[in-house]
Amino acid sequence: MKLILAAVAALTLSAALSGCVVTPVGYGAVVTEAPPAPPIEAVVGVAPSPGYFWMVGGYTWVGGRYVWERGHWAAPRPGYRWSPHAWRRAGNGWRDEGGRWERMR
Repeated sequence: MKLILAAVAALTLSAALSGCVVTPVGYGAVVTEAPPAPPIEAVVGVAPSPGYFWMVGGYTWVGGRYVWERGHWAAPRPGYRWSPHAWRRAGNGWRDEGGRWERMR
């Protein structure tokens, strides 16, 4: 047990002293830098089954920079509609609003 605790302490200390922390900020983050224009995902391919739809990719904020997450095919959810990921202006910055399923009324 002491060996495990010592290993965890050593890993924690080395991560803290490395000076390089890369952590996702997550949805809802506000950043001051505007997101770049999205790339064109030219190769989408064929849907894996009838009724599937393409969920467009989007930028996320990771480790102090924008990172593109490619789109993918998804099955529909009865009674729901897909609201795609977007960056919205928020004061002096940009707020990350992740894609989500919304119940249809």
